[in-house]
Parts: sequence; structure tokens; C-alpha cells
Amino acid sequence: MKIGFHTDAFNSAVFSFEKALEWAQKNDVHFIEPGIIDGVSWIHGLGYFPHISLTEDPLKTKLTMQKYGVRFSQIDSAYPLSGNEGFYNGVPYVLKSIPWAKLVDCPNIATTDGLKKPSGFSDKEALELMKRAYGIIVETAEIYEININIEVHGYFTTNPDLLDGMLNFVKSDRLGLNLDTGNSFIAGQDPVEFCRRFIDKVKHVHIKDVSKDLADAMRGKDTGIGISHSAIGDGVNADNIRKIIAMLRDHGYSGTLSMECEGTGGPLIEKSLRWLRKTLSELGIEEEK
Repeated sequence: MKIGFHTDAFNSAVFSFEKALEWAQKNDVHFIEPGIIDGVSWIHGLGYFPHISLTEDPLKTKLTMQKYGVRFSQIDSAYPLSGNEGFYNGVPYVLKSIPWAKLVDCPNIATTDGLKKPSGFSDKEALELMKRAYGIIVETAEIYEININIEVHGYFTTNPDLLDGMLNFVKSDRLGLNLDTGNSFIAGQDPVEFCRRFIDKVKHVHIKDVSKDLADAMRGKDTGIGISHSAIGDGVNADNIRKIIAMLRDHGYSGTLSMECEGTGGPLIEKSLRWLRKTLSELGIEEEK
């Protein structure tokens, strides 16, 4: 399997994207997952934002990454697609991300629903709207040979029965799942059973632990964790993560395990990396670099 990380680990450290690449090179990590913005902002332009803008030249970005020996595992275009704003704003945003991803040789794009049920919609109405959205998106993704992954993150996607319907919006191998170990846990689900049910659809994985304090306060009351402040292996979800990795191994998964946690400029995510590498070794899984 491949080990990667989401650059939101360095949001609070106000890293630039290139500084995140430097961290990857220093720690012998070769896969990266940034968020995508459509446009520019002062915080991005001044180098205080570890994500990517679609205004940046994708081929120049690819060359920069090659200098550091780093490739994209996925780009995060997860503007919530449930509700009217998702259809009007989220669909064009994802569609613009697809050709950009193709040019940088990025195989996956993350998408999702909203954290809460959209106001003024029944579940059926919201699902019908998202079905139209994903139909448009996947049609384009098939042309560009890019995977569109539904991330476990919100009101619909953390409900296994509703997620099952979403993963069958269209009959295409390009529509898959970004499994998130932390979001499924905080939503009150069993992450191991979640993985077992959808393992055939998993194309990318977010590895996220949950602190005991957060679990005690919010489990079953929320659907997603923006940034986990627990190092992977230190929280109450560590045993589930280990079981999921073993399950993925037995199923032949060879994709990326993308770490998601607060990096605090390095130390916390470095601790997570040590735990993840040790766990892979104990499970007899070779790290692909």
C-alpha cells in the first residue's frame, strides 16, 4: 500500500503547498492529497495555505512535485453536493478539477455531501439532486479516466444505506468510495463494518483517529471531523484502523492510506507516520514508494 497525507495537516502551521512537499521529501512520503480552490486568495498567494489553486499551471505543478519525488494520490474537491448550492456551485467546481487532475496524473478526486441535511429538502429530493450531479460529473470523469470518489463525511454518506444508493447513482467503475475511518466512527457507525460492506468500492482511504474527549462529546452527534487533533494510534479508533488495514490487505487493496490529522508543523503527523509504518510492517504489508 501507499502512504500519503492530506495537506490540511498543515493548515494551522500556515505552510505553503511547496513546504508540504518539503515535509514529504524529508519524511520519505511520496503521495500527497491537497484541497483545491477555484480562484485565488491572499492567504494562498502569500504562501500561507498548503493547498492548490486551479489557477496554477498543472504541468508546472507536476514538474515541481517531481523535484521532491511526490505524486498526487487524490485532490480534494469536496464541496458539498447536496442541496441547491451543491448543484449550482459544486458541480462546476468538480468539473473544472477533472482536466486539471488529468494533466498532473492524479487518479482520484474526492467529493461528498453536506454535513447536515439540506434545508427545504426531503432525503429523497436531495438524493435525486445528487444523482443528477454525479451523473454529470462521472460522465466527464469517464472521458478523462479519473476516479470520482464519494467521501464518507456528511449526513447522507455516513448512513450506510443512503451511501449504498449513492454509490449506485451511475453504473461506472469511475465512481468509488473514499473511506474515512474517523468520520464513520464519529457518526456513530462501526468503521470496520462500514469497510466490510463497501470494500469492493474503496479506491482511496483517509486514515483518521479520534481523541477520547472528542468521541465522548460528539460521537453519534456529528458526521465529520474537519481536523483530528489525535495522532493516529493515540486515539480510541486505533484498533479499528488496524483491523481495516488488515481487511484491505486481504482484499488486495494497493491504493493510498492518506493520513488526516493536525500536523502542528510536523510532530503530530510524524508520530502518526511512525505508527502507520509500524502497523503496516506488523501486518506484513509492503509500503510502495
